[in-house]
Amino acid sequence: MPVKRVTPWVGFEPYLRFAPGCYCANMARTPTHRLWATTRVLTAGLLAVSLLSWSHPPRTDPLRLAIGTGGSGGVYHVYGAGLAQVTAPDPDTQITALTTAASVENNRLVASGSLDAAFTLADVAALAVEGREPFDRPLPITAIARLYDNYTHVVVRANSPYETVSDLAGSTVSVGARGSGTEMIAERLLSTAGLEEGPDDVPTEPPMDEESPQDLLDPREPVPDDPSEVNRTRLSIGSSVRALEDERIDAFFWSGGLPTQAVSDLAARTPVRLLDLSEHVPELVEEHGEFYSELPVPTGTYENVPAVRTIGVPSLLVANAQMPDRTAREFTRLLFESQNALVEIHPVALHLHPRSAIATLPVPLHPGATNYYRSVKYAYDERTSGLSPKSTY
Repeated sequence: MPVKRVTPWVGFEPYLRFAPGCYCANMARTPTHRLWATTRVLTAGLLAVSLLSWSHPPRTDPLRLAIGTGGSGGVYHVYGAGLAQVTAPDPDTQITALTTAASVENNRLVASGSLDAAFTLADVAALAVEGREPFDRPLPITAIARLYDNYTHVVVRANSPYETVSDLAGSTVSVGARGSGTEMIAERLLSTAGLEEGPDDVPTEPPMDEESPQDLLDPREPVPDDPSEVNRTRLSIGSSVRALEDERIDAFFWSGGLPTQAVSDLAARTPVRLLDLSEHVPELVEEHGEFYSELPVPTGTYENVPAVRTIGVPSLLVANAQMPDRTAREFTRLLFESQNALVEIHPVALHLHPRSAIATLPVPLHPGATNYYRSVKYAYDERTSGLSPKSTY
């Protein structure tokens, strides 16, 4: 009877099938239950790694930003310095707050790349985007967030005869630092009141120099020949406060959040009051757009200063359109995650909310900021005016 030949079984490790030496003669087949056990262990391990990677994403590049604020004593300066302060403990974040003349200058510096981001009045940013005066061309400005409303102040001594902007005819006033949003709205208000610039315009101080010789302005500066003219000087908020206190000017304009520290300090030392500006709101809206609204300055905002109605203008945080999307998203996230700490520094931070923050039109939101708002359930609808944010809830 012929002997039956037994052919040896040859097993292949699946993951070595195409590698040299991937087979072994006379190898016994691995038991099925052991293969399943190994597969389960490997699958569980891969799942755990995936979950850890998802919950702890790779660290992004450090966030390093230079932010333009405004003059010392103003809310932009406090807000920017506060953001730098509260983020300082994070080794992967470095915010540098720089003192500037504020809105007009800030938009130019952001567009040129000298600043990464900056604070600005919405009406000034809109002019920058559209390339209208005081800008000579459209600038690549985008918004990170709408922050809060600025309040236009016209501050006079309490015992002065001035009750309205028109009453300032023949006086000497500070219209704010050159290149500031205060300067722009001051000029618009004076024009609305029929007051033109006088021929003896007081020389201006450099906006970045708080100790300028212009701080020594002689209060006996000659008044304009035409009673409808106003003698203008262009001083920062700190210099304006000192000039009014020393009776070197009759009034000063200021646009800032409530309360502005420099004005609070002045009111605590010197009796002052604010002019009511509500009568000018309709004409400003008609001539310059829907940026302006009538807002109250309540009694108690400043020591012994009565309540008045004034002009509100939104404040924006803007960035260059070329800022990388990831950077803009992280910057927006950082702004909101720092809010509680910022409120301890200045109460205007209470107004920051995703629903209002996206209302920035005609200044477009940066795509990176839009990504952040979508991640927290708020969307940016380019078809709207920007005054009625759209919720995706």
